[in-house]
Amino acid sequence: MCKTTVKNGHTGSPPGQALKKETKVIKDLDKDWSTIPDYIPSGIVSVLVFIMGITMRGDWLLFMAHYKRSQNVDLEFVEKNETEVTELGLWLQDRFAGLWPDQIVGATVISYLFFFGVGGFLHLRYYVMQKNKPEEWKCQPNKWLSSKDEIHEILVGWFSLTIGSVLSAALATWVLNGGYTTIYYEFGKYGYLWAILETPVVFLVTDYITYWMHRVYHLPFLYKHFHKLHHTYKQPTAFSVTAIHPIEFLNIQCVYIMPMFVIPIHAVCYCTMLCYIYYHGIIDHSGIAFKRLWFQPWQPDCIFHDNHHQYFHVNFGFNVELWDKIHGTMRQKDKIYREDIFYGAGKDIKEATKEELAADEMERFDENPLAYQENKNKYI
Repeated sequence: MCKTTVKNGHTGSPPGQALKKETKVIKDLDKDWSTIPDYIPSGIVSVLVFIMGITMRGDWLLFMAHYKRSQNVDLEFVEKNETEVTELGLWLQDRFAGLWPDQIVGATVISYLFFFGVGGFLHLRYYVMQKNKPEEWKCQPNKWLSSKDEIHEILVGWFSLTIGSVLSAALATWVLNGGYTTIYYEFGKYGYLWAILETPVVFLVTDYITYWMHRVYHLPFLYKHFHKLHHTYKQPTAFSVTAIHPIEFLNIQCVYIMPMFVIPIHAVCYCTMLCYIYYHGIIDHSGIAFKRLWFQPWQPDCIFHDNHHQYFHVNFGFNVELWDKIHGTMRQKDKIYREDIFYGAGKDIKEATKEELAADEMERFDENPLAYQENKNKYI
């Protein structure tokens, strides 16, 4: 039997034995936690990213507005010429009644809460707690944003999400007060064929428009004066998703708002589409080696957009990589890409100097093969 020692009137195990017991407990805990299936922490992260996606621009408020309007058909906007019998000021007052402070305060508070809460959780879980093993999860494991750039992206992202929250609050108020919209709430109102096709059609149309908008912002003048701000973050994180110039941010939001006023689409389909787009916006900027799921053959892996930040003028698509394949702007193995090589075509490696080839080789080996399909870097 082991001897015990007495100190300050208390008995206990010898120091060496206590240390061994503590070490054993830690090892047992590590062993227990290591047996948790990967899909559990991955599922938790996905749920949190989803919540962050629908809240950080205040879109949750717009979703609620559509739900409330669907429960009260009397709010339907009947005539577009209502301004002819009402002064513009009174008309706007009617349409945006309740915008301040109720809608704006609610939208911005929730946006800030989940932007910093969920974004902070992702940052803590990966960029802090797993910083010593980036080769297991990071798209660019050898390179990190500086602390200065991390603060910069949070501040810029915070400013843009504030704009987005106010915009969503205004749209929610418009819907609640019976403003005109092509969103409808009765399933099959435009026929069952359109009910089946509307979601993929609207999704593909908006994604194709954003592909071209993104590509236009990579033209030399617009890139220098607007989009370059977003490419300050060569190793993006979840906070990078809204770290965009305000003008560009509003342009992109207009594309996603467009179906509300142009295309007949069911409210559930429209809100689901926005959730999907915003969810993958965060995933694709996370810098984490997330991959598409088996039922998403159209969706590029996270490394696709991470390549865009690393190599600048290539891989312009967001949720459909087909656009880059069709237009020749998808990254190719026999090309090199840099910030000063515009238009998405890259530069043929046969025309590159030794210095250019050496620099490009370093960039390629900085990529994590685990981020690619079959865990193999197809560009090496």
